[in-house]
Amino acid sequence: MPAWRALVTHAAAMDGVRIQDLFEHDPARARHFVCEDVGFYLDYSKQRVSRETLELLLGLARQQQLEVWRERLFSGAHINGTENRAALHMALRAPCVADFRDAGRRVGDEVHAVLDRMRHFAERVRDGDWRGVTGKRITDIVNIGIGGSDLGPRLVCHALGPMIDGPRPHFVANVDGAELHAVLSRLRPETTLFIVVSKTFNTQETLANALHARAWLASSLDIESVSKHFVAVSTNREAVEAFGIDADHMFGFWDWVGGRYSLWSAVGLSAMLALGPTRFSELLRGAHSMDVHFRRAPLDHNLPVLMGLLSVWNGNFLGTTSHVLAPYAQRLSLFSSWAQQLEMESNGKRVTRDGVAVDYATTPVLWGSVGTNAQHAYFQMLHQGPAVHPVDFILPVFADHPFRDMHRKLMANCLAQASALMRGKSADEVRAELRAKGLEGAALEAAVPHRVFPGNRPSNTLLMPRVDPFHLGALLALYEHRTFVQSVLWGINAFDQWGVEFGKQLANRILDGQADGPLDPSTEELMRKLRLNAS
Repeated sequence: MPAWRALVTHAAAMDGVRIQDLFEHDPARARHFVCEDVGFYLDYSKQRVSRETLELLLGLARQQQLEVWRERLFSGAHINGTENRAALHMALRAPCVADFRDAGRRVGDEVHAVLDRMRHFAERVRDGDWRGVTGKRITDIVNIGIGGSDLGPRLVCHALGPMIDGPRPHFVANVDGAELHAVLSRLRPETTLFIVVSKTFNTQETLANALHARAWLASSLDIESVSKHFVAVSTNREAVEAFGIDADHMFGFWDWVGGRYSLWSAVGLSAMLALGPTRFSELLRGAHSMDVHFRRAPLDHNLPVLMGLLSVWNGNFLGTTSHVLAPYAQRLSLFSSWAQQLEMESNGKRVTRDGVAVDYATTPVLWGSVGTNAQHAYFQMLHQGPAVHPVDFILPVFADHPFRDMHRKLMANCLAQASALMRGKSADEVRAELRAKGLEGAALEAAVPHRVFPGNRPSNTLLMPRVDPFHLGALLALYEHRTFVQSVLWGINAFDQWGVEFGKQLANRILDGQADGPLDPSTEELMRKLRLNAS
């Protein structure tokens, strides 16, 4: 397409351009290549983009009808074509009066009815009105889910850990029983409440963990205790009741809520119980504020749009294959795991919305961890490896602890790493440094190549005021919309996940003894080996 071809040509022309040269040509670049709203300040001046680059990227956005697709998203159009569904997760965090519709029907009243039930239940548990079967207060809650039913609430509870003033939250996702065993070994049945989170209530990993948790509970109390120690987040009333959970203790959601976008629904019940309804409402309010910004801000001053455009520029036109998330906040240590599912499950697609195979890259590999730990792990590769990996540095301005000197060190490290990735260090600079230390001749020349840093490595720096419920909600919504922007530019459906389903089907065949026919020779031989070892 014309806009894409223009960007290919432009990328070739930018091949020899260094980011530092762009600063020299535009002394005000650090003030121009920024975007600020909802408390966030995005500095993208360290990207390998010029004003012309931005105009061409915005041209691609318009060619791909980003504004049209954005409005379709918010209007409730069934943009998830393969499942004939809307993607209305924004309705989950909007005020009741907001006019979100699915198939022409307002959904706000239903959403807020569930939120009201969640608040009422959370208050009863937190106040001690809801107690276990022996009459003791609930002190611990265990969220049993996987994927979107786990990563979102787990991240929120970890990120806002210092604010937890209700029951202690625990999370179990892996079908490896070691995780469940480790959690249960720390708990007492009479003071524990389990939340089983599964839309269908037949997710293999979740149901396996829930059944073992139920057996653990019943072995200490009795099977009748299930109704006072288990609740469900699901849409399958029949399966929930068959498990032993009272349908009155089931919290539902809708088919227009994708798993990785479901934190804002009843899936977030564990977070509401731990943090309280007021803080959970602040989380929703922050996400809604980002929704409003994404929907209303012009494309050239729109945080998710700019971040999505820059990601596509780096991956599709500059040839990078991965993207690093480096939050300089210990409380955001789970952010990269959450974002991996969000983006790679959404945009890890090989065909367009029309089913045509793409001939370009879609989602890059998303990875990362917290700074400054990351500096002592893989930043060596980021600085001197042959491949370029763009980085998002995420930095809270204010600390939530009393050690102000440590926060200053944290901020200094974050800014230094972004600067070093961009600037690099030339051979002449290295020679000058080594000569100043007294090194000369062959020894100097032998040392130089090992100390050169190519630089010219792009990054964003995203400042957020602090890690609190409002700004955490806004941060997560920002990356949700960034993912959607990318999907529109690539022409793919961000809201299905058939690749996930395929693996589940094969796992079920293996569990069922290959009921649907033989498996491949390698898998059959591995199964034989496992049976021999087990015997």
